[in-house]
Amino acid sequence: MFKIAMGCDHAGYDMKEELKEKLTKEGYIINDLGTYSKDSVDYPDFGIKAGAAVAKGECDYGIIICGSGIGISISANKVKGVRAALACDEERARLARMHNNANVLAMGARFTDIDTAKKIVDAFLSTPFEGQRHEKRISKITEYENK
Repeated sequence: MFKIAMGCDHAGYDMKEELKEKLTKEGYIINDLGTYSKDSVDYPDFGIKAGAAVAKGECDYGIIICGSGIGISISANKVKGVRAALACDEERARLARMHNNANVLAMGARFTDIDTAKKIVDAFLSTPFEGQRHEKRISKITEYENK
């Protein structure tokens, strides 16, 4: 079963906790990197931590959550080797995996209800990367990143 790095800011705390419970019941191993309360914190701290755990190979995937999903995805994408995708629905989560080989899923807790978030997570974690024509595109991103 996959090991998943989870990180959030205060706005994403409730969603992270619900998703963590769901994923644990399903047998996933969760590395909860915080935050651990609704006290105000800075999203970059948690997006970077989760991204680093994935980039270092400590976790297979990351799930990160802030109010909009935008700030925390930008933060995670600053980590070399991370391809974080903000998904607002199941189809974008699937496409992020299929075409972009995304390894971190970002969501916005203020714009995504928990039932939709669960479906997005399921779509992300169950969709393989297609490779083939998409491999060339991912290689271009990695090549630039390695400069």
